[in-house]
Amino acid sequence: TAEPAVSVPAPRDGDSVPAAPGEAPAAQADQHPDDPDARAAAEEEHQEESTAAVAEARQSTGPAAPGYDEAEREAVLRVMRERRDIRNGFRSDPIPHEVLLRVLEAAHTAPSVGHSQPWDFVVIRSAETRRAMHELAMRQRDAYARSLPKGRAKQFKALKIEAILETPVNIVVTADPTRGGRHTLGRHTQPQMAPYSAALAVENLWLAARAEGLGVGWVSFFDEREMVRTLGLPEHLEVIAYLCVGYVDEFPDEPELMQAGWSKRRPLSWVVHEETYGRRALPGEDPHDLLAETVAGIRPLDAKALGEAWERQKRMTKPAGALGMLEIISAQLSGLSRQCPPPIPEPAAVAIFAGDHGVHAQGVTPWPQEVTAQMVGNFLGGGAVCNAFATQVGAEVCVVDVGVIADLPASPGLLPRKVRGGTSDMTAGPAMTREEAKKAIEVGIETARDLVAAGNKALLTGEMGIANTTASAALISVYTGADPAEVTGRGTGINDETLARKTEVVRRALELHQPDPADPIGVLAAVGGFEHAAMVGLLLGGASLRTPVILDGVSAG
Repeated sequence: TAEPAVSVPAPRDGDSVPAAPGEAPAAQADQHPDDPDARAAAEEEHQEESTAAVAEARQSTGPAAPGYDEAEREAVLRVMRERRDIRNGFRSDPIPHEVLLRVLEAAHTAPSVGHSQPWDFVVIRSAETRRAMHELAMRQRDAYARSLPKGRAKQFKALKIEAILETPVNIVVTADPTRGGRHTLGRHTQPQMAPYSAALAVENLWLAARAEGLGVGWVSFFDEREMVRTLGLPEHLEVIAYLCVGYVDEFPDEPELMQAGWSKRRPLSWVVHEETYGRRALPGEDPHDLLAETVAGIRPLDAKALGEAWERQKRMTKPAGALGMLEIISAQLSGLSRQCPPPIPEPAAVAIFAGDHGVHAQGVTPWPQEVTAQMVGNFLGGGAVCNAFATQVGAEVCVVDVGVIADLPASPGLLPRKVRGGTSDMTAGPAMTREEAKKAIEVGIETARDLVAAGNKALLTGEMGIANTTASAALISVYTGADPAEVTGRGTGINDETLARKTEVVRRALELHQPDPADPIGVLAAVGGFEHAAMVGLLLGGASLRTPVILDGVSAG
């Protein structure tokens, strides 16, 4: 006969499960309660089983959610590609209410951190209000224009803000950092997520406007507090964007700032990194080496334009060679630009790379190492000789901290790219590791890319580093084969005793390292400075971008 059924309660979490007859107990570790290794092994095995079970449970059993078909996908991508920041060519045609409503609804569907939806939209049609806003913007625009170097100022003249008056609708997008309360999801460690979320609403608005055939111009020449007062906004709001919206005669094929030569579009391959910053790779590609890629991108001067340039020289009413180096430079510019005559290479930018040197400890200069940081401050404040020359030709000056020992405060014009705070003493060992030398070269390449993408048509080298002429002398000796006594100079005006010491320091460093001129990175690592390596990168970067680079000074040359 069958045994009566027995109701056994299901085990709760933490209960032990009796083993079936003939089976070993499930928790083998319990047999060795005092053996930590056995317990650890059992726990690790249990963790692996749990991880595998979770992964198996998460495996999809059906098809993924569908995407858009090809035509729909292309429509979405097209509106992104053809979105433009419009400054000119607006029409006075009114915007129908239903069209404006669709645009605002699109903006309101933007993603936001913690679904906080921190945005508000102030729609302005009043001519009086738009005139008041135009006056505010003009004051700030004029102040900005006065701050520009001459090369940039010429380009800036064509960039107008009349769209404030010409468009039928202006829209102010604000962000409320208090919306959602104290415990808004996602803002605990990043309070700036409110304005970031509102910026996404601006993007949605812009794309929807383009789909409706509306142009949008973003005017940012405002003092935010002046805007708040003039528009009567609550004091706690942040102004994210002032947008001019209206129908236009046409949408340009390229962004207007690109057409005006103000900037260039950066290639996607420059900005995609795999797993870690600096490991550049597009999806489906192997990571590429920035230095190798840059060198491979350097091409000879255009032979046709170069030939035309020399023929043009022959037709000029002057003796051959009367203009000296200017004739050669003119031909080189034609070969670089592939045009004859070449366009004037402006605006231009001076990149001053700054770094300290461990060899300073050998007494090669009477100046304290702190002078490097002090001079950086002088450059940034516009008080150095190079600033005066740059002002005369309308060039921008930027300083790149590639190896200053001091921690430099953030400042306009300062690019913090420190590889390490100062090199090591090259008389005791390599000035830097090979990896550091390459990283400093990459800093120079990226600086060239940034400055050229910003619209600069010529680059100029600069350097700052107390004791860096000692490293320069060592580099010159390696590549010329000259004796250190022939190439070691007085730098900042040292006396005979210090000059003799400096020369001997260079000689000792070269005897220690025996640098191989066929290995330029190895030479830089052994006896160079971070600023020397960065200038190498600037030269290579400029060459790969067909942008002329002007050298100045013994360290750069």
